[in-house]
Order: sequence, then C-alpha cells, then structure tokens
Amino acid sequence: MKALKLGLCGAAALAVLAPVCAGAAEKIKIGIGPVTGVGPVFIAQDRGYFAAEGLDADAISFDAAQQVAQGVVAGDLDFGTTAATAAAYNLAAKGGLKIIGGEGREVPSFHGAAFLASNQAWNAGLKSLKDMEHHTIGIVQVGGPIHYEFELAVAKYHLNDKTMRIVPLQTLPNVATAVAGGQVDVGINVNTFALKLANSGKAHILAWVGDETPWQNTIILVSTKTDQLKPDLIKAFLAAYKKGARDYYNAFTTPDGKRKDGPTAPEVLAILAKHLHQSIEQLDQGISYDDPEARLDVKDVMRQVAYFKKQGMLPADANGEAMLDKRFVVPLPEK
Repeated sequence: MKALKLGLCGAAALAVLAPVCAGAAEKIKIGIGPVTGVGPVFIAQDRGYFAAEGLDADAISFDAAQQVAQGVVAGDLDFGTTAATAAAYNLAAKGGLKIIGGEGREVPSFHGAAFLASNQAWNAGLKSLKDMEHHTIGIVQVGGPIHYEFELAVAKYHLNDKTMRIVPLQTLPNVATAVAGGQVDVGINVNTFALKLANSGKAHILAWVGDETPWQNTIILVSTKTDQLKPDLIKAFLAAYKKGARDYYNAFTTPDGKRKDGPTAPEVLAILAKHLHQSIEQLDQGISYDDPEARLDVKDVMRQVAYFKKQGMLPADANGEAMLDKRFVVPLPEK
C-alpha cells in the first residue's frame, strides 16, 4: 500500500494529486488597521513571503484597534498587527492573548498619527498642543492608542485635563468627520486620515505624535490557544513578516533611523497604494516607522501597562511580563 501511495504521487497522477501530495498552504487571517505601518503585511503578501512559508494570508482591516484584539481572542483572526490598547492588555492579563513582537513605534521624523485642529478652533487661536486646554478632544475609544497619545501630550506640556472634554467617537472615520465638521476642536488620527483632512483644507495638523511623544504604538498578537498549540505557525508568520518589515524599513529609512525615501521606495509605495486605496503622493507624506526585525520596546510596554493599571483599566494584579511570549519577542535594546 505504501508503494502504491508513492506511485500515485508520480507523474501519472501529478496533475490531479499534486496539491494533496505537496500540502496545501495554511490559510490565516491577519487583523490590521488602515495605516501605512501595515506595510510589512502587504509586502509579504505581494512578494510571496507568506506563500514561501506555506501560508495563504488574508489581511482584514478594522477601524478600531480593540476590534482586532477581540477578533484574535475570539478565534476569528489568527494574528493581529495593531495598536497597543488597554483592551488588548486587559485580554492578555486575563489569559486570552500573547504578544509575540512589535510592529511599529512613534519616532521623530516619521508620520504615524497626528493631532488635528478643526478650522474653527484654529481660527479662534488653537495653534499648538499647549493650546488644548478648555477644548473638546475627539478620540476613538477610552483606553485606545489615541487616548494614550493624548495623555502623553497632557503630561509633556503639564496641561490641566480637567478643563478638556474627551469625546469617544468609536472609529477613525468618525473622528475625521467630527474634526472636519467642527464637532470637536481637536482630533487625533492616523496618518491616512490626518493627511486627507489637512490636504483638503478641512483641518490643520498641530503636531505629529512621533515628534512629540515617541512610544511603542503597535504590537503583534496571537491568542493564547494559538501560542500554545501552533508555535510553528507563529514562526512561519514571523519569518515572512520580518522579510516584509525589512523591505519596508529599507525603502523609507536611512541607516541612522531617519525618514528618507530610498531607491526601493517607489515600488513599496505602489504596494501600499494598491492596498490602502490612496495616492502614492499622499501615502509618501504619511510613512510611519516599523522596526525591521519586529523588535518590541519592552520597557515602554511595561510603562503602558503600569499607566493603564493606574487608570483602573487593567486588573491590579496584571503582569506585563507575563503577557509576552519570550520565545518570539525580540526586545529592543535599551539606550
């Protein structure tokens, strides 16, 4: 019988049975956001890096980072490359998620997310982050990355946040609409939405987050079940992802880590434009930073966990170190 099986995989039955003999690619679903920082995923798809690892990858976009974390825990998504949120850390603290890597960080000279002033607020004198007191601030969700970016700015400039009204608007498009319509004075949004508003004259960019308050803003997640049962799948995913991350980094980053288009930028920008459905010119203005080795700023993640615990958004006994799978996490070297 064994000889018969081997024979069937030979030339006589190759056309019919080749996929079975070779093994079909494993289908995976990746939760992402509509931002340039997801570039490594798109590159790995288009350049065959996932396929080379035996993976058939489908990237599914969400307008709120919490939805990605929830989808991973529920088993609707195999991986999440998404913004760090209190919701994700909370799910990890309860044993539902593991962090396996870092995607991107907010760093100077890169354009990940921006503070925007509505035209009405701008015309009334709101011209910098220091002017945010006594205004309404549009965010996506309490405990989300945009909320955290607001709090970082408040701390940096010693603002009295009791004079400001936070308005959770649930999605990135809702934040953009509220700023454009003057329903909020300030909105914080990712590069793709921020540049659309600024370039169309519907809002003014006050500052880019990376220039003001650098932090580890995006992480790579899996469910604890996947982490325990499918380590080889995780290895294959990370191998393909890191190839895409290196291509992305080389296209947009100088050797000293600054933002500058390199010779391969046009080709990578074309990949981004294809997936994000925006012009190459606009996307080139909003390139965010991705680590070329998917390294994680562990120190900053611990700082985020401590902050969310202090705000009562995480259990008091939440252990940040336990959220990491150190088999896969490559820590960013401390300076």
